[in-house]
Amino acid sequence: MQGVAQRHDVLIVGAGHGGAQTAIALRQRKFADSIGLLGEELDPPYERPPLSKDYLAGERPFERILLRAEAFWGERDISLGLGKTVVAVNPANRTVTTASGEVIGYGALVWAAGGRPRALSCSGAHLRGVHTIRSRADVDRLREELPAADCIAVVGGGYIGLEAAATLRKLGKRVTVVEALDRVLARVTAEPLSRFYEAEHRAQGVDILLGAKIDCIEGEHGRASGLRIAGADFLAADLVIVGIGIVPACEPLLRAGASGENGVAVDEYGRTSLPDVYAVGDCALQPNPYAEGAVVRLESVQNASDMAITVAKAIMGELEPNRAVPWFWSDQYDLRLQTVGLVLRCDDWVVRGEMASRSFSIVYRRKGRVAALDCVNAPKDFIQGRTLVQKGIAAELGALADTSIPLKNLPAASST
Repeated sequence: MQGVAQRHDVLIVGAGHGGAQTAIALRQRKFADSIGLLGEELDPPYERPPLSKDYLAGERPFERILLRAEAFWGERDISLGLGKTVVAVNPANRTVTTASGEVIGYGALVWAAGGRPRALSCSGAHLRGVHTIRSRADVDRLREELPAADCIAVVGGGYIGLEAAATLRKLGKRVTVVEALDRVLARVTAEPLSRFYEAEHRAQGVDILLGAKIDCIEGEHGRASGLRIAGADFLAADLVIVGIGIVPACEPLLRAGASGENGVAVDEYGRTSLPDVYAVGDCALQPNPYAEGAVVRLESVQNASDMAITVAKAIMGELEPNRAVPWFWSDQYDLRLQTVGLVLRCDDWVVRGEMASRSFSIVYRRKGRVAALDCVNAPKDFIQGRTLVQKGIAAELGALADTSIPLKNLPAASST
């Protein structure tokens, strides 16, 4: 095709977990044709969860968070195109165009571009000293400035914000978490778990401001010096870290006619509304059987990997719907939170165990059936609860709360 610099039988846009796993899964399933993997960053595919934890702390070098050794991609005949941003998709010609004007053809296209950190809309959001945590380059810039910083404001009380706060406290920094809602983790968990984590962070020396609306970020000589919070005193800060979610990176696909809003819509096989175009990971909206079929966009490593395997199979003619049970994790201090299932649309919940022991679970039900669990330092509950969620086991709240009854021994007579 005239003007096309190169062509791949499968072209994958995005070299994060979803994109990398799609390429790996294709080769594992003996896909013999050409695979191209394009990434915006100059680094080969790497793990993102450590960015807010041990990579930020300097405890793990970059080489130890690579998804595969650099030689792996060449050995598997996977063409890595790094530092390339796709700005347009032409589904009629089956091509994509990069920011530099390069046109690349495809037989099948997998969109795995993930998302970009959501920015604050207030004035001062682009001052020097305001950081996000999404890429290695983000964290490298933050680490360069940490030695000269004492007090740090973390905007956002979600997982990224709380993980960063925990890491920064370990480094001896003074940390304030600023959350707009009335509790941390408000969008993803029940109130008891929110209050538990608030208490844990405060016990570690983190200040937490709830219901806090930021009027602006103030600065001196082009550099952030603190936050002006509505109805509160000025919060001085040497650095500001913003962790208020992501914006899915799918604009070129949507402009090309793909269905979607706040993400690109895919079916249970990962197929978009465009011919031979798939999407996986943080940018993909997919019907989820663990949310009563609601179309959801899940931001997790495991979901990206599960969707990647589903898409790799579909490309090879094996239509097998994504039925993987969603699960997530978060490490803060000596607390490991493991979540299985989706709290979305749950009706009630019960605490299993004593929260004061720092080893407990919260079990959620939907229509009387186990729908999700948040497990804090409770790996057995997580492992056994996964089966309950997968099978949709009906159980009484009293039985779920009784730690003398292992979850695996709950009656399993009623299931979806």
